Amino acid sequence: MRTSPISPSESETRTRILKSALRLFARQGYDGTTTRDLAEAANVAEGTLFRHFANKKAILIEVATQGWVEILTDLLTELSGMGSYKAVAQVMRRRMLHLHDNADMLRVCFMEAQLHPDLREHIQSEVIAKMTDVAEAFFQTAMDQGVYRKMDPKMVARVFLGMFAIAGFSQSTIMSPGAAATEMQQMAEGLADIFLNGVLVQPES
Repeated sequence: MRTSPISPSESETRTRILKSALRLFARQGYDGTTTRDLAEAANVAEGTLFRHFANKKAILIEVATQGWVEILTDLLTELSGMGSYKAVAQVMRRRMLHLHDNADMLRVCFMEAQLHPDLREHIQSEVIAKMTDVAEAFFQTAMDQGVYRKMDPKMVARVFLGMFAIAGFSQSTIMSPGAAATEMQQMAEGLADIFLNGVLVQPES
């Protein structure tokens, strides 16, 4: 069965709803935002929301999923263009600065996923699992070239993405909103050092 293509005006309306939802969910939280709030912010009738989305939860899932796709795609794009397999700190810092400049997306992606198990499971299966496969291939190449020691590349990918997620989460909970670039640089370098070298003292050769 063929589906009718979405017209430009319908696509623009959908985008406007998602942008308004991102802003409201970040400021008021998902539970504190009504469909009436969403409709007013997007300048549409409340019924229009339900022509585009089954319910309010569907809007949250799309907003957060798009956010995670953007976050992880940007990260993996940075990795693929990394001049050296040891240049993790520079990649981490640029991605952290990007997150810092997109506080609304950061807040919704990291905070709401903690509160809604169904959203978290959707993101895990539809985004993170697929991105982990891409990262796994990247780290496998580093191991094949003798830059990283031989170990389970999927585990390395999970650890790396997990450290990046913690860095993003920290910006919304530990770091102040006005955190200086030097503070983010220090965190990026610290995470990169732990990722590349671990925490144990290395025996002298």
